Amino acid sequence: DIAAAEELKQKAVEAEAAYEEALTDARVQASAIVAEAKAEIQADLDVELARADVQIAAKASESEKAIAEIRDGAVKSVTTVAKDTAKELVAAFGGALDAKTITAAVSARMKG
Repeated sequence: DIAAAEELKQKAVEAEAAYEEALTDARVQASAIVAEAKAEIQADLDVELARADVQIAAKASESEKAIAEIRDGAVKSVTTVAKDTAKELVAAFGGALDAKTITAAVSARMKG
């Protein structure tokens, strides 16, 4: 009976070792699955971020172009108003200047 008990004890120790080994293997596999899933998610995220960066860059470029067009239009409008105002002021003071002279004066002043 002692021998049978020792044999059962040995089998229990072996079973426990097998269980621990299976548990360790399962943890390793689970870690591998998690790492693979994280890598796939990160790859998808990187693709989407790159796509978003391209879209943002395109929108920024469009906005910069629109701002430049607005700025150019505003400068042209200010220049026209300045020329008209200068012409009227010269006329109001009894002077007479040709359009070329007024344009030159306004352009010089607008440049700084």
